[in-house]
Amino acid sequence: MKIAIDGMGGDNAPKAVVDGVIQAIMEYKDIKVYITGPKELIEEEFRKQEFISNCITIIDAKEVIEPNEHPVMAIRKKKDSSICKALKLVKDGECDAVISGGSTGAFLAGCTLIVGRIKGVERPALAPIMPGKNGSFMIIDAGANVDCKPNYLTQFAHMGKIYYQGVIGNEKPSVGLVNIGAEEEKGNELTKAAFKLLKEEQNLNFVGNVEPRDVSAGDVNVLVCDGFTGNTLLKMYEGVASTLLGMMKDEILTGGIRGKLGALLLKPVFKSLKVKFDYKEYGGAPFLGVDGICIKAHGSSDAKAFKNAIRQTKAFYDNDVLAKIKEELQNNL
Repeated sequence: MKIAIDGMGGDNAPKAVVDGVIQAIMEYKDIKVYITGPKELIEEEFRKQEFISNCITIIDAKEVIEPNEHPVMAIRKKKDSSICKALKLVKDGECDAVISGGSTGAFLAGCTLIVGRIKGVERPALAPIMPGKNGSFMIIDAGANVDCKPNYLTQFAHMGKIYYQGVIGNEKPSVGLVNIGAEEEKGNELTKAAFKLLKEEQNLNFVGNVEPRDVSAGDVNVLVCDGFTGNTLLKMYEGVASTLLGMMKDEILTGGIRGKLGALLLKPVFKSLKVKFDYKEYGGAPFLGVDGICIKAHGSSDAKAFKNAIRQTKAFYDNDVLAKIKEELQNNL
């Protein structure tokens, strides 16, 4: 498998990218990685690690798209940017997948403009996997499409279902619609219309509306919503998790000897919780609906996160998820 990685994407690039690639190459013997970015800068990072491998190719790219740039304009103007060159490797068939921790807007714009959409897909969607009490769940869309039509959500559901089957390994994932109430008649015009469409789909295990307070249980595997709702849900979830862990730490530090003894006894529990809520464990979020394997890594990804993004990308490829999504859409839409 050949993977293109935006070598300048992310807050800790290129060091974190290079370190993550080295970890992945050491673990997975059947991958080749193409890193895009200023050649001398990336070569210097490999020299620091004293790492040489014929599984790595550096593609020189002189430009970098910054987070504050207009996504579409940046993609069109900066053809020699690391993100554009990585995406073009997939478009031209030289690589099977692309990973970037750079500007989310630029990456999504580039995926659509350079790689292109799957035939029949109205809008591609960002679909991160999140940790829940009883299992992981997907949010689709998590920010690519702020305004949606009901049929977009139906496509999101089918794409999310196939990805969840292939990468997570659940043969019959449940699908729910994020809404303000469990009853069918609840919600705005979008959710009411989407509910009717989803209910009619024969090849979806649609379980109805899911209220935000029930999301974290993880009982529903694929949560469908517009990008505005999904992005709000995602950031709220991440924020609450971070706040709770921080509050527990503060209580322990100010709790005296009793608090410290309790913390020592519960250390394995805290460690397990931290791992479950750590985005680094999940690697990145797939951008489903584009005609290629495109994974968006977190902007603050470290080496571990990039390595796990490669692991996730490999699972996407090994399970032939892209072809299965195309087949699903062709048969059901």
